Amino acid sequence: MKALIQRVKRASVTIDGEIYSSIEKGLLVFLGVEKGDGVENAQKLADKIVNLRIFEDENEKMNFSVKDVGGEVLVVSQFTLCGDCKKGTRPSFDKSAPLDIAVDLYEKFTEFVRLHGLKTETGKFRAMMDVELINDGPVTFMLEKQS
Repeated sequence: MKALIQRVKRASVTIDGEIYSSIEKGLLVFLGVEKGDGVENAQKLADKIVNLRIFEDENEKMNFSVKDVGGEVLVVSQFTLCGDCKKGTRPSFDKSAPLDIAVDLYEKFTEFVRLHGLKTETGKFRAMMDVELINDGPVTFMLEKQS
């Protein structure tokens, strides 16, 4: 499981010209599910992201989590995070989880984030989405499977 997280001032998902979801200050999480991932990975990664201290305090030090600042979370599925570009010029997606497993773990991950009491929005699995964001910083981190 991989997550590309971005600290944002705001972010939204638009599908077919209509705003599907949006958040204000918080985290935009692009989530990729790989073969071998399970519920435990989803829970650990969600807990890590929600508690990751990447928001600044009054001294401009990263000491606060999205929970601490009352932020919001937007989770967008992105299987391309599982792409392997080591060979050739066309990515291989052999590491991506099968569709049914990926959907289930994406939904479980999102639920684990919600259990922390945060407003949590999502994209639409397998939809062509326009994702718009104002990156705060910019601050971006890549997190991988938590085991």
